[in-house]
Amino acid sequence: MSLDKSLKKASGMGRARNVLTRAERLAVLQEDEKWKPEAGVYNLPKTKYRRLAPGQSGPKRPVAAK
Repeated sequence: MSLDKSLKKASGMGRARNVLTRAERLAVLQEDEKWKPEAGVYNLPKTKYRRLAPGQSGPKRPVAAK
C-alpha cells in the first residue's frame, strides 16, 4: 500500500520565510537603535522584512565616522 502525498514528510520548507524570529527581530531593532535589552521583549515595534532578488543589494547604511 502506498503512502498518501499529504502524509509524506516534507524535506524542509520549499519557500523563503516572510517573518523573522524574535531573536532576529531583536537583532534588527538593536542595530537600528529602536530597542534596548532593558526594555524587555514584549510590545516590540514591527520590523519590515523584504527578501531581495538575486543580485540586489540591501539598503545603504551610513558609515560611522571614526
